Amino acid sequence: MRSTSLPFLRRALPGQLTCLTGALAALVLIVAAAPIIVMIIMSFGASDTLAFPPPAYGLQWYRSAWHIFMSPDASDVLSMGQALGTSLAVALATMFIAAAVAIPAAYALNRFRFPGKALVEQFIALPMVYPMVMLGISLLLVFNYLPFEIGIFRLIIAHVILALPFAVKNCAASIAGIGPEFEEAAYLMGARPLRAMFDVVLPLMRPGILAGMLFAFIVSFNEFTVTFFLYDVDTMTLPVWLYSRTVSSLDPTVFSFAVFIVLIDFCLIWLLEKLVGDDGVAL
Repeated sequence: MRSTSLPFLRRALPGQLTCLTGALAALVLIVAAAPIIVMIIMSFGASDTLAFPPPAYGLQWYRSAWHIFMSPDASDVLSMGQALGTSLAVALATMFIAAAVAIPAAYALNRFRFPGKALVEQFIALPMVYPMVMLGISLLLVFNYLPFEIGIFRLIIAHVILALPFAVKNCAASIAGIGPEFEEAAYLMGARPLRAMFDVVLPLMRPGILAGMLFAFIVSFNEFTVTFFLYDVDTMTLPVWLYSRTVSSLDPTVFSFAVFIVLIDFCLIWLLEKLVGDDGVAL
């Protein structure tokens, strides 16, 4: 009896484990996607209330969002188009600055051994776990202490700090697979160190560099908590602008604007997958 039941158990357990794993994965995906699904459903609601599910459906909030985009409300201190422009400008600057810092940092951390290297790696990763509210307050105190106003560079500096760990980690993941023998081969062919860097190392690091730049853009474009402490009327980003429309009462048009932001993020993630794939992507 014992010998005949064991083969059956060996065949049954993997199947049961697969079903359990699949059910757990489906549950996690449903929980993760639920807020986005609710937001999309509410954006198609045709009621002035926030009842869920909406009693009727239509495109009135998308028409309202388009009207606000084309003809800003007089009550808005800043138009949605201006806020979007600020977000794009800050995100693009963050993307390029983070890449310019991350590439040499990842190269140095991979190629060289120096005192305090582990501490430097910890400091680079610190913004990923640092409380965002405290980081925003700290940066606000630092910038207010300066004898001059730096305007939009407040946001750029803050966003670079937040995006740098993602950029460095992706560049480091890419350069980890590039041994020093590639550079040595370039040296044997007569290339100088700088030429070897630009002609050999950087092209091979391309997946990690692209992944780091896109992650930096996404982090900056969606950042709210730290930005909330540093923005002013002239440097209001899109997430802060959306929040400003929910302070007194929740304007249902924000659901339509939020769908627009999710579409931008989805396109960026799709672009990341097409350009990079799984190479060089590190979270």
